[in-house]
Amino acid sequence: MLNKQGFNLWADNYDNTVQISEENNEYPFAGYKQILNVIFNEVMQKNCSNVLDIGFGTGVLTSKLYENGHQIDGLDFSPKMITIAKAKMPEAHLIEWDISKGLPSEIIDNRYDSILSTYTLHHLTDEEKVSFIFKLLSLLKEEGQIFIGDISFQNREKLNICRQENLHHWDDDEFYFVFDELKCSLANICNCNFYPISHCGGVIIISK
Repeated sequence: MLNKQGFNLWADNYDNTVQISEENNEYPFAGYKQILNVIFNEVMQKNCSNVLDIGFGTGVLTSKLYENGHQIDGLDFSPKMITIAKAKMPEAHLIEWDISKGLPSEIIDNRYDSILSTYTLHHLTDEEKVSFIFKLLSLLKEEGQIFIGDISFQNREKLNICRQENLHHWDDDEFYFVFDELKCSLANICNCNFYPISHCGGVIIISK
């Protein structure tokens, strides 16, 4: 479950925790850097674009886009992580917000070339994910795209295999993406594709 205090305490060591998991090719962060690189390269196809990052954390990804001239709006519910990210992106519009409440009024009328979310939406249930993605679609420009980099699996069988292999530290309070099920839920709403990166992570790209 989302816990602001826990993420505030984790903020200073978050990037190091991710690095250890990724370097050992372990759940939950196996493939982390490659997932962020895929999203970075996709967003960089446009110059000086408008970007919304949902759950930007310490700004690992968005700070690189910021440095390359993109206009950044961001949502995160951890004040400590916002402080860390703000130091990297002083002109970015960073909002403290809990996504379980939907979207803040400050961005409802904005339109974005790219909407990003990395390792955040698994805090929403599968039903909440679909509802939230539907809201995000309304913020996209006509040719805009949503990029979700997260703990994700092609099907339920692959998720269950990963769970069995990692029972000792599997987080049952998180709801990981099962792409086949997500695609079915969004079939009449938008287009989506899945690009597996590791045994427990990949990139989902959604467009109108």
